[in-house]
Amino acid sequence: MKIYPEKLADLLENSPGSLYLLLGNEPLLLEESRALIELKAKQQGFDEVHRYTADKTLDWNDVYDQFQSLSLFSSRQIIEVFIPESGLNSQIGRQLSELLELQNPDIVLVVQGPKTTRAQENTKWFKALSSSACIVNCFTPDIQRLPQFINIRCKKLGLNPDNEALQMLAQWHEGNLLALTQSLEKLALQFPDGKLTLIRLEESLNRHNHFTAFHWVDSLLEGKPNRAQRILRQLESEGTEVIILLRTIQKELMLLWQMKSLQPSRSLKDIYDQYKVWQNRRPYYTQALNRLTQRDIKSLICALTEIEILTKTQFSSDEPWLLVQNISMKMSTPPSPR
Repeated sequence: MKIYPEKLADLLENSPGSLYLLLGNEPLLLEESRALIELKAKQQGFDEVHRYTADKTLDWNDVYDQFQSLSLFSSRQIIEVFIPESGLNSQIGRQLSELLELQNPDIVLVVQGPKTTRAQENTKWFKALSSSACIVNCFTPDIQRLPQFINIRCKKLGLNPDNEALQMLAQWHEGNLLALTQSLEKLALQFPDGKLTLIRLEESLNRHNHFTAFHWVDSLLEGKPNRAQRILRQLESEGTEVIILLRTIQKELMLLWQMKSLQPSRSLKDIYDQYKVWQNRRPYYTQALNRLTQRDIKSLICALTEIEILTKTQFSSDEPWLLVQNISMKMSTPPSPR
């Protein structure tokens, strides 16, 4: 079973399990999910908590011994295994699979780690784990899902944002859920009536969104010029190096050029398979390939070269940023109807 963190509380209340996989890239959601499972388990009599990090120093025999140390007088246990940033591998997978064979009603096993790849999910050991586990997808909500995510959090705090306030909260806190949580807690204290309007937000909060060059690239590929410019302005205000943006977009433009060259004779699926484009990224590239011509892409690549030369020869000039903004508009703006 796969669920989002906002559904975890209901699951724990109605049908708690004994194995949880907390997987994703959002530290706040990973920590909140783990803490909630631990709290609910303790309420059910699981008094002992044992934590292990599955790095090279871990002796898995210690974990196995803990699983088998139960007796008539021992406590029910919560065993938490933290997967390092390098992610799950076959060795860790096999060890976890062996733990499954020792699983019993007096143990709750929680495995927390980074996002899994498609290759990992297709392995025998992962399928064995996932068939017995509740998988909590702890991913940072994208801009499409973020308003709904915020609305759920608001309701839990007794807040009732109108649509404009909801959109503004999403824009100001995109990519920074910790700041979002702090802002909502502040608003709940500041406005006991729970009503959130645009005026109240502007009086109470500062922007807390956290953008990277990759957010900018995604907005370019999707064809969202206003969002791309907003992200670019913030990256400039934060002192992001122009060269970092150039290198990031150069890689994408070269990939688009190669895929565009193959498009007349190959299906997009075959092209994406050849270049190993992830499934969740394919809609972005499809939009860009449908919008940009081969000539457009070549022009953008040439413009990148000019900006790089300018950046390396005129260190105090603001012109590189103006040219990057120009590229941003050209790449993301849909063509005018003829």
